[in-house]
Amino acid sequence: MHTAERLIVIVLFEEVDLLDVTGPPEVFHLARRETEEAAAYDVVLAAETMDPVVTAAGVRVLPDVTFEELSARSIDTLVVPGSVEVDGHRRVHPLVDPALVRRVKELAPRTRRVTSVCVGAHVLAAAGLLDGKRATTHWSTAQRLAADHPAIEVDADPIFIREGNVWTGAGISACLDLSLALIADDLGEAVALRVARQLVMYLKRPGGQSQFSVPLEQVSTTRRVEDLRHYILHNIAEPLTVTHLAEHAHISDRQLTRIFKNELGTTPHAYIESVRVERARNQLESTDATLERIATACGFGTVDTLVRAFRRRLDTTPTEYRRRFRTSPG
Repeated sequence: MHTAERLIVIVLFEEVDLLDVTGPPEVFHLARRETEEAAAYDVVLAAETMDPVVTAAGVRVLPDVTFEELSARSIDTLVVPGSVEVDGHRRVHPLVDPALVRRVKELAPRTRRVTSVCVGAHVLAAAGLLDGKRATTHWSTAQRLAADHPAIEVDADPIFIREGNVWTGAGISACLDLSLALIADDLGEAVALRVARQLVMYLKRPGGQSQFSVPLEQVSTTRRVEDLRHYILHNIAEPLTVTHLAEHAHISDRQLTRIFKNELGTTPHAYIESVRVERARNQLESTDATLERIATACGFGTVDTLVRAFRRRLDTTPTEYRRRFRTSPG
């Protein structure tokens, strides 16, 4: 039995960045397709009028509703995209329309969750929704955001930041990562993973920069490799030696190593470590579990092994990673 639809409102305005507008609906649409007994998403584009909106890319987009038509509706998620203008010295300036800011201030109190994409954070800031919070935006305007709004703790490194019911996303393509994170928050990691695979995206990029991501979800061409990858993912706390995996796949150790090299471009050991690091990252970002517990749950065995893997792959320690990228649950 389906639960009530979640109304997702994406704000439109002249010169808005096109991908900021089109990316999230695609992700939410895939979530609807991937879930049968979960809440559906109703995504609408809202603008001041029903006239076509010309995006920064020159593509015209038609609104679904006006802001006035939303005045009596409860909103699950408000998505505020961004836009910039470039002056004669190639300096980037975020566009912040006072009329749009007023509309966002009106809609926010009736919204369960407010989000910004890229430089849309400047609109949230102007609406007073980021005061006293940590927030991110596109790297090119981060200094401007901090200078214009000293009450905000601006951090340009993360892909996205969650502060209670306010989420801010970084550069343009990060709208996909942010949307996946919202889906994971609503429907669980398993659904978000299925959507990410449909998008041919990384397993998860929460909180960290792109270099902190481990590409676990490469598309493989054989069912055998798919089975091995999923077996590793669901048995990550086990020893998972080459011999163990080869026995599971009913092949020789040498054949297993050759398959990993040809299909995934890596060794079984390196792939297993990457999965373990990714799982540890997720736990460091979203739980308060001790390093000992995380090391055990992720198959590292000891904290020292966990630390060495993080230094080798991420050039940081688990403790420092958690300090920088721990998400606030509320």
